[in-house]
Amino acid sequence: MTKGYVHVYTGNGKGKTTAAIGLAVRAVGAGMRVYIAQFVKGMHYSELDALARYADCITLKQYGRECFIERAPEPDDFRAAREGLEEMKGIIASGDYQMVVLDEANIATRYNLFSPEELIELIRSKPESMELIITGRNADPGVIAAADLVTEMKEIKHYYQRGIQARAGIER
Repeated sequence: MTKGYVHVYTGNGKGKTTAAIGLAVRAVGAGMRVYIAQFVKGMHYSELDALARYADCITLKQYGRECFIERAPEPDDFRAAREGLEEMKGIIASGDYQMVVLDEANIATRYNLFSPEELIELIRSKPESMELIITGRNADPGVIAAADLVTEMKEIKHYYQRGIQARAGIER
């Protein structure tokens, strides 16, 4: 691939991370190496088990602790996100990966774990041939402007509204 693009998957609907992981699996099928950085996430999700089967071509690392969305971020949340951001600068610059996924990076900027400007700087630093995918609700307008493709997942109806909790293999 000679030209890589920047994708943003945002919105309140379900499926942003799932879309990014699906794209990562497709990339592996085409012989690419993929790095997935999960910001804000530190808990166990079923995708960790599934992607472990692709360990020779997909690297996944979490830069978070527990999901803090229902509480204020704590110093350790800021520290984990900053560590991830700094690590991603090196990962992106290395050229070792043809695709990089910054899962929930939009959430990290929304909660000021790092700034939208820092995320935009990371976008601008990517090698020409790298595909970069950024997920998370509330994408910053500057991030949207810097992207080549933006998809908004819109929630029309969700069973969460009926009190159904996240299920293994479907939401977690």
